[in-house]
Amino acid sequence: MAQSKSTKKLFNMAYGFGAAIVIVGALFKLEHWPYGSTILTIGMIVEALVFFISAFDAVEEDLDWTKVYPELGDADSEGAGVNGMLSQKLDNLLQEAQVDTQLMTNLGNSIKSFHTAAEGLSVASESISSTAKYNEQVELAATQMESLNGLYQVQMENSNKQSELNNAMVENSERLKEQMESLASNLSSLNGVYGGMLSAMSTK
Repeated sequence: MAQSKSTKKLFNMAYGFGAAIVIVGALFKLEHWPYGSTILTIGMIVEALVFFISAFDAVEEDLDWTKVYPELGDADSEGAGVNGMLSQKLDNLLQEAQVDTQLMTNLGNSIKSFHTAAEGLSVASESISSTAKYNEQVELAATQMESLNGLYQVQMENSNKQSELNNAMVENSERLKEQMESLASNLSSLNGVYGGMLSAMSTK
């Protein structure tokens, strides 16, 4: 026999009272307060008694859901009927939504077309990526060519300056040679004059 409302209320109070005593006893025990072990023991005994008594409680009967949902009644004998009813409802829903074989075929074709288009986009994306890489390589090559041209121009300028310097050195060498020849001639003339003076002085 199922418990009455008053019995259930009494058991709920006993559960709560016993749990409260156990918690308070545990608190006293953890804080090392007086009578902690006694309170904890009393609470555990109360809980044990409540669980012991509840073991003899009668099992409550399940609710009869067939009174609310009649289609659930006699599942063994009417299972096929219920399945048929669900199948019929599903067919009706599909018909109301105008979902037929042609629509499913069109949907499959649309998915295939979408897949083909996606593959085409993938190929186009790869082509665009390759083109971008090619443009980057061309720009890099152009930059390197500009750098090479600049280096060539610098070398040409250095070569021209070196040639001008060589020419200036040749001109200076020729001038130095002329000046050396003139100096030698002047020294020769001076030696002649000096020799004449010595001869004149010796004669006297």
